[in-house]
Amino acid sequence: MSLPTLFIELKDELLKSKINSLNELSNFEVSQSDNNVHWIDKLQQLQPDSAIVEVSKFTNEDFNTLSNATELDDLDLIIISSGAPNKYLDMMINNGAIFHYRQPVDLMILEDTLADFNQLFQQKLEQGRKVSTSDLDQFGMLIGSSRPMHKLFRTIRKVAKTEANVLIVGESGAGKELVAQTIHLASERKNQPFIAVNCGAISPELVDSELFGHEKGAFTGANRAHQGVFSQAEGGTLFLDEITEMPLEHQVKLLRVLETGEYKSVGGSKLNIANTRIVAATNRDPQVAIEEQFLREDLYFRLAHFPINVPPLRERSGDIVGLAKHFIAHRNAAETSTKTILTSALQKIADHNWPGNVRELKHCIERAFILADETIKDEHLIFDTPPLETGTSVEDMIPAGVSLEKIEKAAIINTLEENEGNKKETAQNLGISIKTLYNKLDKYQD
Repeated sequence: MSLPTLFIELKDELLKSKINSLNELSNFEVSQSDNNVHWIDKLQQLQPDSAIVEVSKFTNEDFNTLSNATELDDLDLIIISSGAPNKYLDMMINNGAIFHYRQPVDLMILEDTLADFNQLFQQKLEQGRKVSTSDLDQFGMLIGSSRPMHKLFRTIRKVAKTEANVLIVGESGAGKELVAQTIHLASERKNQPFIAVNCGAISPELVDSELFGHEKGAFTGANRAHQGVFSQAEGGTLFLDEITEMPLEHQVKLLRVLETGEYKSVGGSKLNIANTRIVAATNRDPQVAIEEQFLREDLYFRLAHFPINVPPLRERSGDIVGLAKHFIAHRNAAETSTKTILTSALQKIADHNWPGNVRELKHCIERAFILADETIKDEHLIFDTPPLETGTSVEDMIPAGVSLEKIEKAAIINTLEENEGNKKETAQNLGISIKTLYNKLDKYQD
């Protein structure tokens, strides 16, 4: 088994003795500092997989050097300090760059962290041995090798092991639900349910029932008891997507559950104890949402024990082409085909701004895959947001010579995806009957 490298620089001799006695160190190739070289310079020289460094001070210069050292992007760094307030350390923590432990250090937590480092290293190593369908790194449900994604991976690994509520902030299509699923998979609750609910898709009259459940006869139409999402997610993780779309009067009720840990089903008398971790998400700026009364400030502070910002695709320039190739490889594997893509088409993908983020990129590749025969060309790439040019229309965007069957198939599959599998809504959008839609889907599956 290959061992990850670990650099250690500790000034406190007693702490050094305790850390050097940890069993987990046997899973690393360890190098100790001689204290004659600044620890950041030493990290840049060695470029280890992970490091434990004790610092008495952390300066603006240290922050800038670490932030700009691209050769240390993959470094798992543990900094041990006295615990005195330090805004530069806080900035490193907030962008997911470090693990920060204060004296006196809990050695059990430190050993668990090192075990996580080693596990991730071995997973990467194993993935490297296999024939991969992607050039990008993967962590949980997320894919990416750009610097913003590596920072996101480290942030998730830190928060996943805790019970802190998480608020995920990011643009539509950036992958907020995938972040939530990855937090769940990296947590101690991973073997329990992950339940996702879109707060904006729940009828205001049914919010209480959806969240807390209802008893038979609780209201007109309640012909049987219903289990709410808090109960469904018992022991696991409850993902509240688009939390700012929940009416304020219902946000109060959610806040009460977060404060007390207790809830009752609609029409019920039994007091239930909530045992679920809350991960919420929004595509709005939380402060703006509070000012515009889409989000209660007290609920924000309850949800945002640990806020996570998901980078938009335009800030992940190194991942865009890799993700396109990944989606093509995924479709090739699913359909046992060997379609390729022209270099010029990849350049067109790289040059696009992707306002719809990863979702838009995936839709674009899905459409191109359907339209192309053996090779995806520039003309097969149709973006969700057409160029702002005079006279641009749907007709202008459809490549000449493409069969009507392929265009129809692309329209149906993309509309179905956009409606998250809702066939009735898809049929209405396309102007066809639900029976016609089922018949066409059956034909595509033949």
